[in-house]
Amino acid sequence: MVAPLNQNELRLVFWETTAGCNLECVHCRRLDVSKQLMQSDMTFDQSLRFVEHLAAFAKPILVLSGGEPLFRPDIFDIAKHAHDCGLTVALATNGTLITPDVARKIVDAGIRRVAISIDGADEVTHDAFRRQAGSLAAAINGFKNLRALNMSMQINCTITKHNVHQIDLLYAKALELGADALHLFMLVPVGCGVQIAESNALPAEEYERVLNWMYDKSKLRQLHLKATCAPHYFRILRQRAAKEHVRIEATHSHGKPHGPGHNHDMSAMTKGCLAGSAICFVSHTGEVFPCGYLPVSAGNVKKQAMRDIWESAAVFQRLRNVDELEGKCGVCEFKKVCLGCRARAFYEANGNYMAEEPYCVYEPKRLRRDEELTEAL
Repeated sequence: MVAPLNQNELRLVFWETTAGCNLECVHCRRLDVSKQLMQSDMTFDQSLRFVEHLAAFAKPILVLSGGEPLFRPDIFDIAKHAHDCGLTVALATNGTLITPDVARKIVDAGIRRVAISIDGADEVTHDAFRRQAGSLAAAINGFKNLRALNMSMQINCTITKHNVHQIDLLYAKALELGADALHLFMLVPVGCGVQIAESNALPAEEYERVLNWMYDKSKLRQLHLKATCAPHYFRILRQRAAKEHVRIEATHSHGKPHGPGHNHDMSAMTKGCLAGSAICFVSHTGEVFPCGYLPVSAGNVKKQAMRDIWESAAVFQRLRNVDELEGKCGVCEFKKVCLGCRARAFYEANGNYMAEEPYCVYEPKRLRRDEELTEAL
């Protein structure tokens, strides 16, 4: 059996420390990425206060992201302050700015893991997706600079039609580089992702194939694998485990148990969509959202205490109630471990984030019984 999560415990906070970035990726969730720091970014003092208020009521993993977080000259001071406040700090970056000197500053700031995005197994595939020649080589160089300092390393990869044929090569590259974890992100139609969704998003059947591939690879226990923005993996996990008579362990890590182990291990077994129930996203302006892909505001940390937002926001309260799920998600026997992607539901159902997950091929037993009854009549 899987050990239940603490009820609505804040476990992971993704913080967009800046909207500035040196790349212009085709799938970026933002449309307004700037090649420089933005005046609307939270100031250094505001950032420190946010970190202090967060640490005062919870001890989540704090992921410093962007944009490109290394664009901020004060990012190391912010990270060190978060570490000193008792938070486990991670960094999500495109890796292209990590020189040996920057790598040392990342380590000295107390950051426990760095995730670098690699979206293709070769330069042609990755560089085209990231819209900058040489970006793969620079990312790998940054990865190696950190690995040389024994940093726990993670590779993030957005899977679309442009690279789905390379998943075995990407897995092999993660092993070759010595990554502790490989997290596969399934495209969510937000920001620039809306513009490429029709041409690049995988059909539901292909999602299913990739997630089953991931389950097979997880049994090799060579590195930690995680499906992100693909909550139906947790339905597949249970289906496959039941068929193979495999016990699902409480901390099933899909690989080696790497990563920091503060209050929460980054490899810990959880459930599908955690938006608003265990994770949230804080924008560069301080706006709080259930996740980085669901644009329904819960409040702003510059105006409200983070604790009040997390405990009282209406959107969070609704997302925590699985009985409000609609369509086939609402009657699915796996809804408590999957929940479907609420962001994809939002975009497919004109703002209704409790609608059914549009990229799931599974037909719940209740619907099948209803169909069989109708045919019998």
